[in-house]
Amino acid sequence: MALKRPGRLLLKALRGFRDNQGMLLSGAVAYYTLLSIIPMLILTLIVLSHFIDEVRLLQTISTHLEMVIPSYAATFTEQVRVFLAHRHVVGIIGFVVMLFFSSLAFTVLENAMSVIFFHRIRIHRRHFMISAVIPYVYICLLGLGMLVVSFIAGAVEALDKRQLIIFGWSLGFEQASGVVLYVLGMTGEVLMLTSLYLVMPVGRITFYHAFVGGLSATILWEITRRVLVWYYSTLSLVNLIYGSFAAAVVTLLSIEVAAIILLFCAQVIAERDRERKHATKRK
Repeated sequence: MALKRPGRLLLKALRGFRDNQGMLLSGAVAYYTLLSIIPMLILTLIVLSHFIDEVRLLQTISTHLEMVIPSYAATFTEQVRVFLAHRHVVGIIGFVVMLFFSSLAFTVLENAMSVIFFHRIRIHRRHFMISAVIPYVYICLLGLGMLVVSFIAGAVEALDKRQLIIFGWSLGFEQASGVVLYVLGMTGEVLMLTSLYLVMPVGRITFYHAFVGGLSATILWEITRRVLVWYYSTLSLVNLIYGSFAAAVVTLLSIEVAAIILLFCAQVIAERDRERKHATKRK
């Protein structure tokens, strides 16, 4: 019924997003993501640098950060590189503290999802230990994904100077690694968002709804990201107004926009889930 009237579903989602203080939730998710992103990247790189070249890892991170933080990915990558050069200062206590801060973004996101899917919280409860483990599972999966992407990009880059001959036509592999990284990044983003919509809400969300939500959020963010890149490079006065704080301000705003898209798509899934449950009860 909702699929036949998508406008009605979107209107209900907008109202629900407003009633759930979606903007405040998005701000909280953005703030804690900003706190988590650098420690998470540093810990991931420290571990992965034992398996793959550090330069390759930094290149992979820079490419994928550009999808999340338009125009300022290089700044964050450089900060990670500087810290890695002094990794010996990280002791046991420092490692534990960084691990804790790395998990904050996922913990806050789970809490935000619990507000949006409140109708499920009243029926189902999640054990505390499961909520405690989820962030670290995602950190490990992100690290594994980064390792796989780095290996694939390195293999493709090795073919850059080669030529593929098909029926007399010569095809080069120049810039192939960049295209591969972009495609893998988009695919990974869809899969990551789909998993968030499946795992973060309490109870069972259908894979179809989670996948549609993940795909929609990815497309919306890709469009928004390109608009933000254009705005920051042509019209924005953020560098003039904030000076040396511009990188932090732009990063926080970009992450908050991404969080708004993520949580609004979750709100649409929640409204659809409510309608499906009501329809089931009527039968």
